[in-house]
Amino acid sequence: MAPRQSRGVMRSPKQPAKLAMLLLLALLLLCNRIGDVHGKAIHENSVDLHALLDFKKGISKDSQGALSNWNTTIHFCRWNGVTCTTTPQFRVSWLNLTGHNLQGQISPSLGNLPFLNLLDLSDNSFIGTFPVLNNPHLTFLLMSYNCLTGINPNALSNCFNLSYLDFSLNQLEGSIPDGVGQLPKLQTLILGENMISGEFPQAILNHSSSLQYLSLEYNMLGKALPSNIGDLLPNLIELTLGANRFDGHIPVSLGNASGLQVIDFWNNSFTGKIPTSLGKLVNLTILNLELNHLEARDRRDWEFLNALRNCASLNALALADNQLEGSIPQSVGNLSPGLQFLSLAGNHLSGQVPQSIGKLSALTSLALSENNLTGTIDGWIIET
Repeated sequence: MAPRQSRGVMRSPKQPAKLAMLLLLALLLLCNRIGDVHGKAIHENSVDLHALLDFKKGISKDSQGALSNWNTTIHFCRWNGVTCTTTPQFRVSWLNLTGHNLQGQISPSLGNLPFLNLLDLSDNSFIGTFPVLNNPHLTFLLMSYNCLTGINPNALSNCFNLSYLDFSLNQLEGSIPDGVGQLPKLQTLILGENMISGEFPQAILNHSSSLQYLSLEYNMLGKALPSNIGDLLPNLIELTLGANRFDGHIPVSLGNASGLQVIDFWNNSFTGKIPTSLGKLVNLTILNLELNHLEARDRRDWEFLNALRNCASLNALALADNQLEGSIPQSVGNLSPGLQFLSLAGNHLSGQVPQSIGKLSALTSLALSENNLTGTIDGWIIET
């Protein structure tokens, strides 16, 4: 009697080869995470697929062909600018299309990418209003160098993990949306070179104690800064407000933001004295107060200069084009030995330049023009 055949054991000669091919295909899919079968891509997640396709519909011009491979014959994780998570179901985690000269409007469909961590559409030509997003994992949002005119008031309400936000060099008008102040993890906010108006945005002061880098230069913001700004934003590292319309006094509370390294208030209308509390900022490297209306009329008003000797890392001190009067105190020579830039030009200074300036051995740029200073430079010029 012929031996019985076990079911499923005997196979035709072609079956082992077919099985090997299937295993190889599975291995390739595992290694590449995604694949195409018979010219049609396997899209594990249709939500992300359609969100990206809807975004593409909003692009009116793609002169560089950045989205040329955005079609359903290729898995969306292989599309230009798209990066996905490494485990099924593969979800879009990065969308980086910077510098492709894309034109059009940003589709709100991007809010349907819940695992999106980075969105970088900078250096393009997007227009209109930035839409509402619903991306709880979004950490980095870069939209600089575009032509956006506004941000939906609720655009970022659900982006609780947002840490880095850059809308600089756009055409934003009006005030900063209140939702920006409700981002508990926001560390960097860059909104420079727009047309933002109004007072210093209260939205930033609401829930932004985590804020470290704040850049609002080249806008139309005005009036006085909050007197307690240094207490409300205690973790500030860089505060850049140049080329606006701020007035009033420089808040004494800035000295309480102990980590401040850069204060750039140039080209505003600040008045009054330079607060001595800035001498508490031991990490300060740049203090730029040029082109304001700051005053120093007597020895007491110049006390700030003596206080700044505590700023051992100070590299640049710019006080040009203010209303500083009288003689430059000898205490100028007690500034940081690493000071490289000192500008006192365009004030109302008189008398002789103190010889103590010669102690600033690292100084490479000294501006004293447009004053009423007298004497010779032999006693204080730095020889090399």
